[in-house]
Amino acid sequence: MVSTDSMATRNRGAIAEIHDHRGSFAAAFVVIFLLSYLFLMSVGATPDPIHPSVHSEPVVSGSAPASVSNSPEVPVRIIASEIGLDATIANPSSVDVDVLDEALMNGAVRYPTSAMLGVDGTVLLFGHSSYLPVVHNQAYKTFDDIQKLKPGQTVSVYSGGTEYRYAVVQVKAANANDDSIELNPVGKHLTLVTCNSFATKSDRFVVTADFVGAYSLASN
Repeated sequence: MVSTDSMATRNRGAIAEIHDHRGSFAAAFVVIFLLSYLFLMSVGATPDPIHPSVHSEPVVSGSAPASVSNSPEVPVRIIASEIGLDATIANPSSVDVDVLDEALMNGAVRYPTSAMLGVDGTVLLFGHSSYLPVVHNQAYKTFDDIQKLKPGQTVSVYSGGTEYRYAVVQVKAANANDDSIELNPVGKHLTLVTCNSFATKSDRFVVTADFVGAYSLASN
């Protein structure tokens, strides 16, 4: 039989040998691990990398600036979150009063001879406003409260794939006898106007804003 002292001596010797060769064991482990991982990669058995989920707000979001190609784009939607404005934009080709008034029944309207998005000039948008207690067609309230916009606040106008942001410069009440609206052809600008009808003169509010950037919706 082997004595307890002899077994203890041999165990201490084995432990000492392992301790002396721990560097070799560690290197062998690393080599085996790397070879195993490379084999798994070659057969496509490694787990897919985990990417953080990206959360974005619908349509309105802080995506990366898009390159502006200076090609005209049709505006289809306008949002000014500070006043709860969110409306579609019609783009009639005729300046006939009846055609324009009909388009106003569905939301905002781009005046046909004003600029489109993405090019120099002024995008001119009209919209109804009404403060009647009961309004069956909500299009009559499209531009309610645009007079509450403040300089520096953002108004976003959208094409099919790009958000164009404008910073409010001025908000004013237009004289009922002054039916002229200046459309600056230099640079990119936005003008919002409330109206009762294209056929009548009335007190109205006019908001002017300057272009500050374009943002690709696809990158959200």
